[in-house]
Amino acid sequence: MTDNSKSELTSWIKTRAVELGFLAVGIAKSEFLEEEAVRLRAWLDNNYHGSMTYLEHHFEKRTDPSLLIANAKSVISFAYNYFPEEQEAQDSYKISKYAYGRDYHKVVKKKLVILFKEMEEKIGPVNGRCFVDSAPIMEREWAKRGGLGWIGKHTLLINPKHGSFFFLGEMIIDKELIYDEPISDYCGSCTKCITACPTDAITEKGFELDASKCISFLTIENKADTIPEAFAGQMEDWIFGCDICQDVCPWNRFSEPHKEKDFALRSSIAELKKEDWEKLTQEEFDEIFFGTPIKRTGYKGLQRNIDFVVK
Repeated sequence: MTDNSKSELTSWIKTRAVELGFLAVGIAKSEFLEEEAVRLRAWLDNNYHGSMTYLEHHFEKRTDPSLLIANAKSVISFAYNYFPEEQEAQDSYKISKYAYGRDYHKVVKKKLVILFKEMEEKIGPVNGRCFVDSAPIMEREWAKRGGLGWIGKHTLLINPKHGSFFFLGEMIIDKELIYDEPISDYCGSCTKCITACPTDAITEKGFELDASKCISFLTIENKADTIPEAFAGQMEDWIFGCDICQDVCPWNRFSEPHKEKDFALRSSIAELKKEDWEKLTQEEFDEIFFGTPIKRTGYKGLQRNIDFVVK
């Protein structure tokens, strides 16, 4: 592709993505993630992934996009806002904001597929794929390389204009584009996320997470019948995921409510009080949480979480 055609396609992708509802787009050159591979290996060796053994698989694919897409040239990262206008009642158990509405995988993936098909209509066949947590991709690292933000001390991506309450999706293609430059880290001396975490999941210096201690892991990815007693009294009423480190982050003062109707807080969830959560039946669970991320933990998993918090 000529420089003009690369510039034109890059501009079109970013403009069209925003029209489809994306918050921002960042583009990086596809290449082996050498430094990131070293950090990932050390993180795994420290057993910070807990029982998420799937993170040990496909190590090479996680660090080399060309093993996912032949002749990969560009990794395009997309941010999609999920910060809600309406939040749960204070007298209810807590669930992460991203779980208020429809499962984001389907919502975001659908928009990426639309964009990909339109791109092919515009320039012809493209060898590429769209991803939303659907492949071994180090999404935050690629978003960082594409200039979407920096990885904060809580290990989530922070955008200086929008905070951190957004999903990430990727598109890997065999076309060269105009690449964005990474931006600086602006966490500075702030340690609010580290000190606010009730389970000390964020390491002392930050920028590293012991996922086995994270409330999100304990309530979602943890498949054991029980939550370790060591965390008793530390869950702060969180029964699905946790937003503490994001809620205290000063950069999230820039978060604005999303406009995605599929992510709106369902009235059936908003109406639940603590006693309703505790008395929830399997049938009610299936009806209320159909199509939402909460289905991931399952009825028994949610019961386990509630029972542990109630202790």
